[in-house]
Amino acid sequence: MNAPICLTWELTYACNLSCAHCLSSSGRRDPRELTTAQAEAVIDELQRMQVFYVNIGGGEPTIRPDFWHLLEYAVAHDVGVKFSTNGVRLTPERAQYLAGTDYVDVQISLDGATAEVNDYVRGPGSYDTALQALTNLRDAGFQDAKISVVCTRQNIGQLDEFQAIADEYGATLRLTRLRPSGRGADVWDELHLLPHQQRELYDWLLQHGERVLTGDSFFHLAAFGESLPGLNLCGAGRVVCLIDPVGDVYACPFAIHDEFLAGNVLDDGGFATVWRDSPLFADLRSPQTSGACSRCTFFDSCRGGCMAAKFFTGLPLDGPDPECVRGFGEQAREELSRHGDIQRPSTGQDHSRRTPIRNQPVMLTLGTRPAAANLLIPAAGRPVSACAQNPLAGFSPGGRPC
Repeated sequence: MNAPICLTWELTYACNLSCAHCLSSSGRRDPRELTTAQAEAVIDELQRMQVFYVNIGGGEPTIRPDFWHLLEYAVAHDVGVKFSTNGVRLTPERAQYLAGTDYVDVQISLDGATAEVNDYVRGPGSYDTALQALTNLRDAGFQDAKISVVCTRQNIGQLDEFQAIADEYGATLRLTRLRPSGRGADVWDELHLLPHQQRELYDWLLQHGERVLTGDSFFHLAAFGESLPGLNLCGAGRVVCLIDPVGDVYACPFAIHDEFLAGNVLDDGGFATVWRDSPLFADLRSPQTSGACSRCTFFDSCRGGCMAAKFFTGLPLDGPDPECVRGFGEQAREELSRHGDIQRPSTGQDHSRRTPIRNQPVMLTLGTRPAAANLLIPAAGRPVSACAQNPLAGFSPGGRPC
């Protein structure tokens, strides 16, 4: 690809919230973040590359003083903007402005269909803030806002309620997967879906998926049987990448780590050179080995799962997804732990606030894990070999399965 299809740009790590699962550990502004002029130069380059639109995030992007200027600048230079926000700065006046601006989409983050569930991870008052922003957009006549939900074990039973909220505000529901990066690594074991909840999500998406946006979040669920709508493989470095607030370019928005750093937009040649010539991206675009997973009957469906989820849970990139619906990720982690070989990497720079803030969530009630016997959910299809039944058969750290 001459340009990414899905480019995410985190303008700032500053944030008024301190969400428990924040993938970039946002909170404090990085003093090195790109200046207005440097950000404008990036937009000029995206226009030359004919990037259709850019996903703007953070942190909370609207906190950046020049956010509205950069939005206007991008639209004026033929780069559409989809920005994600917790809604804190979406006043009725701003909503009116957005309703009259072409090539702009707004995505409101909401991780619970009730305040109790949402504020558990996003902080007190964040539910009301999000609904007020949706109200302001609807009242201003803004068409088709997005409601972005990170699926957790606390909110997976609220999918119908999320859809009802989206319908009430004339919005589209977007479901995304929890990743164990940033602060998400600290709460992964408390928040990520249990096996029976993955099946619940899969069944719900089969019924409602045509109305719901998922991106590339849930292709690992295809091993249950029928494939779901959305990108059915990892697009990191192929069609997807991230620009962070200081201009560093990463292969994936969920993998902000030196291991996946491809370059910087301030380097000679700018973003276009990083995208075209980065050795990391060249490697990701070459045929990939998939280790044990390639021996699984369902590999062509799930493609081995999420690179970031594997990396931040200490699994090899050619191993199974930690949430593999056949249970092989859990088995691999247990095997590595037994040999003392599982090491979860650092989650990169921490931009969290050094002292608690008023809106910081307090996670008091944590879900319980089922007995190990209940961890495996059988999927459709009869195994055709021992490896298809369990591609980790004979797995040992440093060894080859089967």
